Amino acid sequence: MNNSKIPIHKKIIVGLSGGVDSSVAAYLLKKQGYDVEALFMKNWHDTTGVLKGDCPWDDDMMFAEMVADKLEIPFHHIDLSKEYRERVVDYMFNEYKEGRTPNPDVLCNREIKFDLFAREARRLGGDMVATGHYCRKEETISGGKTIYRLLAGVDKNKDQSYFLCQISQKQLSNAIFPLGNITKPEVRKIASELDLATAKRKDSQGICFVGKVDLPVFLQQQLAIKKGDTIEIPQGFYDNLKKPDSLEDITKEYPYKPHDGIKIGEHNGAHFFTIGQRKGLNIGGKTEPLFVIDIDTNMNIIYTGMGKSHTGLFRKGLFVKSDEIHWLRNDQEMKPGGNRKMLARIRYRQPLQEATLHMKEEGMYIVFAKSQRGVARGQFVAWYDGEELIGSGVIY
Repeated sequence: MNNSKIPIHKKIIVGLSGGVDSSVAAYLLKKQGYDVEALFMKNWHDTTGVLKGDCPWDDDMMFAEMVADKLEIPFHHIDLSKEYRERVVDYMFNEYKEGRTPNPDVLCNREIKFDLFAREARRLGGDMVATGHYCRKEETISGGKTIYRLLAGVDKNKDQSYFLCQISQKQLSNAIFPLGNITKPEVRKIASELDLATAKRKDSQGICFVGKVDLPVFLQQQLAIKKGDTIEIPQGFYDNLKKPDSLEDITKEYPYKPHDGIKIGEHNGAHFFTIGQRKGLNIGGKTEPLFVIDIDTNMNIIYTGMGKSHTGLFRKGLFVKSDEIHWLRNDQEMKPGGNRKMLARIRYRQPLQEATLHMKEEGMYIVFAKSQRGVARGQFVAWYDGEELIGSGVIY
């Protein structure tokens, strides 16, 4: 574990979630001699739209407290549900309303875990915070200043650096990731050998701190049902289109119109769908599955294409507005007119893709070596130099 030679005497506050990862993270730090305390966050307790069988927060807290008792470390808890709703959930509702697809887990890390949680950790006397993320942190010197690097975890199946793509240098400076150099099977093995209550507990799924949800039902808390048309765009539609020849053309979406296809059904609201979605269209009689290829919330229309290889599912590039660009490594910031070959991903678990970043006054154009499937407005694109995450931005 490379944690930049943290002095042993420092107090570390571990975000104990009730899962196996944070449990083992706390154990590893205590084993190495650090002064470790646990802090549990209650961020959500509304069960609207939450699927049955998903553990509510009180179960999580019970498991977290059992682990703290087993490890003989002090246990604290805090209710941040009001702040979580304001900073994460309300943002999510607004993005879906506008036809974009947000990533609440990325926002949760930036706004809650490494901001409000870290503030509470300092109040408890903590010098640093630790989480169960599968990623690594290292130090380097650039321009005479200490720079903190965020690297992918050694477990490529669990690398979670993407979820931290919006945190800052300051936030990273006070963070520790004990699981960065070990794999998930090793974590399970350690937990089993210690007989921790979380050893065989399933990993959480769905929205951070909310759980796995029926998304339309969850969104109906604020977004109303509104009948609209489902239009199918035929595969041959693209054959006669002008091929893009500029960065602007390559990275923008095609502006579909209702007459570009045929009406094949209705839906309950365009804001309940995301690009690339297959389930929930409720339209049968097709030789291949239908996928959402575009969303128009102004006209309340969803555009679909048949088959997973439909041209409308793929884009060669994307655009990030200048005010939505975030550099984790400020010393690597690109200036207008510059371009750089890097690796990028548009979702968690997606293998890194070869891409060229073009920086302009209005923002960044990212052109991929291979067309990407399911590029969705509102999602985060993160770019890497090898294993190191350099920056990220919201897809426009």
